[in-house]
Amino acid sequence: MSTLIVLLPPRDPAVPSQEWQLPELPFLLLDKSGRTQRAGRSAPGLLPRASATVLMLAARDCLMLATTVPPLKGPRLRQALPNVVEDQLIQDAQTTHIALDPQPLAGNRHVLAIVDRGWFRYIVETFAAAGHRNLKAVPVTRCLPQPVAAAIAAEVRAEEAVAAGADAAPAHVEPIIGGLAPVVAAVLGHVVPSTAAVLGEGAVDSAPPRVELALVRGPLGEGLAVPEAAVGATVAALAGNAPVTLYTLVDLPGSEPRMASVAQSGRHASVAGALPLSFETLARNAIQCRFDLAQFEFAAQPWRLDRATLRRLRLPLWLLVGTVLVAIIGANVQWLMLSRQRDAINAQMTELLLNTFPKTTVVLDAPDQMARQLQQLRVAAGELSPDDFLSLADGLARSLGPIPVNGLAALDYHDRRVDVTFKPEVKVDPDFQQRLTRNGLTGAIDSNTGKWTIRNGQ
Repeated sequence: MSTLIVLLPPRDPAVPSQEWQLPELPFLLLDKSGRTQRAGRSAPGLLPRASATVLMLAARDCLMLATTVPPLKGPRLRQALPNVVEDQLIQDAQTTHIALDPQPLAGNRHVLAIVDRGWFRYIVETFAAAGHRNLKAVPVTRCLPQPVAAAIAAEVRAEEAVAAGADAAPAHVEPIIGGLAPVVAAVLGHVVPSTAAVLGEGAVDSAPPRVELALVRGPLGEGLAVPEAAVGATVAALAGNAPVTLYTLVDLPGSEPRMASVAQSGRHASVAGALPLSFETLARNAIQCRFDLAQFEFAAQPWRLDRATLRRLRLPLWLLVGTVLVAIIGANVQWLMLSRQRDAINAQMTELLLNTFPKTTVVLDAPDQMARQLQQLRVAAGELSPDDFLSLADGLARSLGPIPVNGLAALDYHDRRVDVTFKPEVKVDPDFQQRLTRNGLTGAIDSNTGKWTIRNGQ
């Protein structure tokens, strides 16, 4: 199954929802074996198709909180979540989309990711309209590398819990060293201003360059835009005394040398002392992330027919409807033609019966009545009927072959058939059935009584 991973830009709060547009997005396309097929930057409508699409949501657009969640599921949980976080939000909680991390924390707490509902819906619908059905959205902070020190601390705490005889290790161990959570920070590129039309080109050009900064503290993450020169001081101030690992995103598709008119949006930030973090590593970490923001009404439903799918299926559906209509009309026309032929044939047979036997008063089944009338004429003329006893007995006598005539025990004639009973010591040879057929008769033996039933085979 191929996978497409796309890095989304943060939402500009100065742009109203009616003017939202997504720029060219960096992407990585992997085949079903995990090998890189393509990497580049493209508009949403021109992105390559894949079996699954993973969107990395900007850190600034995703507020992550750790809190206690009521033991509810489905729609009831969705209705209860805004009440849980409304005291920690500035905007109305009902206008946000809240996703629940399936991995619980210690103390029966969970991580909640809060995204503006309108922005998230715009993203999901944009990719769905472009033909990406199997969508998954993850916070970009969950795609950053985990600090090595945090992993060592988690192993030490797990070993101490086992040594102390704990019943079970906690479902999630927050990476804490010396009471401080290690901080992972990453510079994910320059902020591309989209308010040039409002502030003016001169104001945008004179402003100091800013970068997108994502920070991770254990299971929580946050994002902000800071001046490029103040990255180190900002990270140090937010981390306090906690150990910090700083990365900068490199090898971002579109960061290759370009013309001066487009170089501003393509270059990557360079921060002193930061470790390189390739875009491919970030994208592959997104595949491993289990925190899918597309929950509740945004959950992937491949069976749902959206507008884009209906537009693509419009011509096949019309062809299917037309084919069904043609088939129905054709079947009815053929039935009418065959019905008229049947009526014409029945009229001819009725006319022939009445012309041959004018005294017939009621015609119910013309062929059967004609056959019975002809049989009666043959009997009246002294001719033998193939169903008469004499005709059947004559055919039976010619079909006996090696069977002796005195081997017959009884002959019973009724309902135009003869029941033949052979003596017990007589053995009927296997060719008896074939001799009956050659003489225009059919024979069947009753396995219970041993009697043969002889009929006219014509």
